[in-house]
Amino acid sequence: MNVLISGAGIAGLGLAHWLGRHGIGATVVERSPALRSGGQAIDIRGAGRTVVERMGILDAIRDRHTGTHGIMYVDRAGKPVARMGGDDFGHSGGVVAEIEILRGDLVRILREAAPEAEYLFDDHITALRDEADGITATFHRAPPRTFDVVVGADGLRSGVRALAFGNDRRHVRDLGMYSSFFAARTSLELDGWEVMYNLPAGNGVGGRVLLLYPVGRDGEVRAMFSWASPALGHDRRDTAAQKALLAEVFAGAGWEIPHLIDQMWQADDFYFTRSGATELDRWSRGRATLLGDAAFAGSLGMGTSMALVGAYVLAGELATAADPAAAFAGYEEGMRDYVTRNLKRPPGGDRGFAPASRAGIWLRNQVVRTMTKLPGKSALTGNLQAAADAIALKDYPLPTATR
Repeated sequence: MNVLISGAGIAGLGLAHWLGRHGIGATVVERSPALRSGGQAIDIRGAGRTVVERMGILDAIRDRHTGTHGIMYVDRAGKPVARMGGDDFGHSGGVVAEIEILRGDLVRILREAAPEAEYLFDDHITALRDEADGITATFHRAPPRTFDVVVGADGLRSGVRALAFGNDRRHVRDLGMYSSFFAARTSLELDGWEVMYNLPAGNGVGGRVLLLYPVGRDGEVRAMFSWASPALGHDRRDTAAQKALLAEVFAGAGWEIPHLIDQMWQADDFYFTRSGATELDRWSRGRATLLGDAAFAGSLGMGTSMALVGAYVLAGELATAADPAAAFAGYEEGMRDYVTRNLKRPPGGDRGFAPASRAGIWLRNQVVRTMTKLPGKSALTGNLQAAADAIALKDYPLPTATR
């Protein structure tokens, strides 16, 4: 069997690793000219921790831990008004998980763990032709090739999904939020606390949020700016326009924001996105299937873990099923309940993340101050700890030489 994977992100690289472990040939095509660096800190929770342990990379991930151990909410003067420790809801159940790593660091670790795969950078799939004995992929640069299976691990706006399922906008439900990330520096003493600063609606948009992720102890942070708004018709590839939009939305804001926006103009790792949730009745069609955000985007804090678990399950099913159709059926059967549970939004959802009024911000902060002491507190985070473990991972047999 040979498998084409579209996307050299967490889902795609995780799948390349497990296919190699099963002795299945993998080719990874990636639109960018190299692995994408940058990005925010991400969590590895529940069954995702089990998967990276089975991959043999848990120690490498822990070595690159950001050092973040909780989240602190601050007011307009930067004074802490509420805190939530990373272990208040178990190792996988809080806003901040016990294992946090920068996305770029995890991608590099996964790439090193999948050395046998073939990589086609600076390229992408332009057409798919599904036939009885394989699926032929046409590329922007490389010559056409035929594979047994094509996997779209290429994100929320998946090109493989558009080619295999049709470019139907109903496949993605808009969640009403913009977010942007970039590396910056601060003189604040964060001491391992992730910091959230909320602003009410203003400048033509809804509630606005600044999150600062500390990275080590030398003042390096990842700045995440988010806001609620109807779609503003931005150009996904016009970085200058995206930076100008962010500056306009947060114009006149105080605390650390002017200093961070000054740094944003020079940031070469600027990432800008519109949030959305994938909605599909099935994840496969013919010899093509979807993985990660291409199939099940829209969780809060579980995207990375679901991608890792999905890669493990899909590779195992491809290695043990009689044919791709049977493998896809086993993959969906094994994953569907776990994914459905982890796509449920916690109480309050985005309203709790970005309240539109100062009264709403105050009320949210009071809830945070008391929720860790309440009976049944796990329900306030959507029982994330239990949901993160809500799958029994099969022990797929591996060739003896790769164990």
